[in-house]
Amino acid sequence: MKTLLARLLVKEEGYVSWGYLDHLGYLTIGIGRLIDKRKGGGISEDEAIYLLANDIDKIAAKLDIALPWWKKLDVVRQVVLMSMAFQMGVGGLVSFTRTLKAVEEGRYADAGTSMRKSLWYRQTPARAERLARAMESGLASGLEL
Repeated sequence: MKTLLARLLVKEEGYVSWGYLDHLGYLTIGIGRLIDKRKGGGISEDEAIYLLANDIDKIAAKLDIALPWWKKLDVVRQVVLMSMAFQMGVGGLVSFTRTLKAVEEGRYADAGTSMRKSLWYRQTPARAERLARAMESGLASGLEL
């Protein structure tokens, strides 16, 4: 039954990979998935975690291409780079040329200093400061909220 219904709904609803307004003006995504808060839509925490896991995998794969050396870092510094890429995209992260050069060379204090000189730092100072400190120290304690 589920398979037949799923095939029918895919045919009737169609698939859209981004948020769109349905024929009644409600925010929808995927195969007719209502996400508009006004109508009680949204996703569960489990669904959000599932999507996050997929996003993390995608970012890691992109970093493997853009920064082949990044996996040689300790886990905390990998997490810092992943967090930055999650927030601003891998393209945004790779624009941090001085920071990344310092990280690749193991000059973590210089990397933290460079991170603090960025527009990103001025836009999200609390988050960026946590990441800069973790980059400098290699300690995860500052990353946990």
